[in-house]
Amino acid sequence: MTTVTMPPAGYELSEGFILPNFGDGMRSSPAAPGASAESAGEARGAYPIGPRKMAFICSKGNLDMAYPALIMGNAALSEGVEVHIFFTFWGLDIVNTKTNEKLKFTLAANTAMHMPELGRIKPGLEHMSMPQAMGNLPGMTGFATRMMKKQMADLEIPDVPEFLDLLQAAGAHMYACRLTFDMMKIIEADLHPGVEGVISASDFIEIAEGAQIVFV
Repeated sequence: MTTVTMPPAGYELSEGFILPNFGDGMRSSPAAPGASAESAGEARGAYPIGPRKMAFICSKGNLDMAYPALIMGNAALSEGVEVHIFFTFWGLDIVNTKTNEKLKFTLAANTAMHMPELGRIKPGLEHMSMPQAMGNLPGMTGFATRMMKKQMADLEIPDVPEFLDLLQAAGAHMYACRLTFDMMKIIEADLHPGVEGVISASDFIEIAEGAQIVFV
């Protein structure tokens, strides 16, 4: 049965929303001014600081979709959180050593694409979305990919293969989707060494029991 706890002071829940009890990761709400700790606890209860287990599902193989889970997974590991990452469909390209150094970034269908360098020409241009037609120009995908890789390198963010090495060393548990693995005719020798196994979606659901799930 789900245990309901009170939210932090000043935080309002929508009607009908149930805030689950995540177990050990609980913190008491701040006491109201002049109130005793006992009365504050009765009035506000405790609220969860979040589960200590996270499960990421990576389903995209574009360069800009590979980094979010890798970065969040690394951040979670640094906080002592148990991390599991499931690579499925095109996301399997992230752990396929034949493809993970060649992930691409494209302007096509990406209306959030901006070029910070344009701000040097005219202030405000750095916030302008790039025209979608530019994504269809020859060589534009290669240009956009190189630009993104340079931006990440300038921030000292490792490339995808190196990031996987770091996650493996930090204790992340990584898995390849059995369905996608068979569909794409991949062999286990092509998977990054940090991939612990090729498992089904049902297997991962069992592994992810009790975890906060993030779908990318």
